[in-house]
Amino acid sequence: MVENKEIIKVENNNTQSWEERLKKEAVFSPAVNVFENSDAYVLVADMPGVSKENIRIKLHKRELSIVGLVNFEELTNRKYILREISVGNYYRKFNLSDWIDEDNIDASFQNGQLKITLPKHERVKPRDIQIL
Repeated sequence: MVENKEIIKVENNNTQSWEERLKKEAVFSPAVNVFENSDAYVLVADMPGVSKENIRIKLHKRELSIVGLVNFEELTNRKYILREISVGNYYRKFNLSDWIDEDNIDASFQNGQLKITLPKHERVKPRDIQIL
């Protein structure tokens, strides 16, 4: 469960802020799948080349932002023989419905995929009604 919706800035060797890097370096919108089950909506974002420590998730006024930083300098300064894969950081923003239980949002990162589980409020979950 995400206790604090403001993810702490990760310190790294680069002295530029996350915002400065997003302004100066190439940025891509990650490919995303969103699916639903009876309890939650699940967002899965592909972010190859990003480490868990370089992901930032922010929730502010029902807007969910995800940022993933790659080692841009290293990737762009390689001596490429063939280059078909674009290099850049990732950024995407989503507007959340009031059906989402913001206090219980959960996130994990594995194999280059960020998975964010957005639980539904109890009031919108399907339920059986008994006939009296």
